[in-house]
Amino acid sequence: MKLRPFRQVDVFTATPYRGNPLAVVLDGAGLDMATMQHFSNWTNLSECTFVLPPSPQAAAAGADYRVRIFCPGRELPFAGHPTLGTCHAWLEAGGVPRDGHVVQECGAGLVKIRRDADRLAFAAPPLVRSGPLDEADVALIARGLGVARQDIAAHAWCDNGPGWRGVMLRSAEQVLALKPDAGILAGLDVGVVGPRAKVGVTGPQPEGDTQFEVRAFFPGNNGLAEDPVTGSLNAALAQWLIGAGLAPERYVAAQGTLLDRQGRVHIERDPDGTVWVGGQSVTCIEGRVGL
Repeated sequence: MKLRPFRQVDVFTATPYRGNPLAVVLDGAGLDMATMQHFSNWTNLSECTFVLPPSPQAAAAGADYRVRIFCPGRELPFAGHPTLGTCHAWLEAGGVPRDGHVVQECGAGLVKIRRDADRLAFAAPPLVRSGPLDEADVALIARGLGVARQDIAAHAWCDNGPGWRGVMLRSAEQVLALKPDAGILAGLDVGVVGPRAKVGVTGPQPEGDTQFEVRAFFPGNNGLAEDPVTGSLNAALAQWLIGAGLAPERYVAAQGTLLDRQGRVHIERDPDGTVWVGGQSVTCIEGRVGL
């Protein structure tokens, strides 16, 4: 057993314990997949990452490090909050990018990460499936969310690896009022977004700095689970909403409000069409872990 540098990072927030937590093992050298998966399951977090030297091919293409991303039960090729949280931990531990951007190697390839003052942002990977959902799916999701079909103002596949089905409701208030039915939505990854017409919402009130409210529902160990703040979903939603003219090219989304979180996801599309997904991160635990 070797003691390895470790961080637990809260992502998409500047306030500890108000974002989405991530475990980061900063030296994953020599660990096999079974050990990585077992430790990831033990952390009882949604994701855990292991930092490794880049492969020779990726290093030649500019990669600064390689990351392996695990969630309970499986390895992921890419995920948003683990990308930002790992980069935050790597930089904080003394990592120095070879170029102006950090370049991360992961199962989905090379991901570029830029530093915007106190935020990090990753370039959203391309969607692997887009376009409108089948009407049968839309009707099912409406029933599962407990809303009328006409309350779903727009819908689309938002699949960038995780197979999110995205629906847009008419307001942030509707999004916050949802009480989804786990039985009806069983097996579906559903992302819900609603615009904030004015500052202030009924119920828990996030700061008046956001244009959209987002919630993410997916199958969990006890039926339906809700994610505090979701990088992959927000990346896919941004590509859909901006491309369809449903959102400006720069906006901030709130997520996790009903979970007592204050997630803030900063979206910006460059003139070349690249969508950047960013947020702040803060280290909550620092030490060493025996693996």
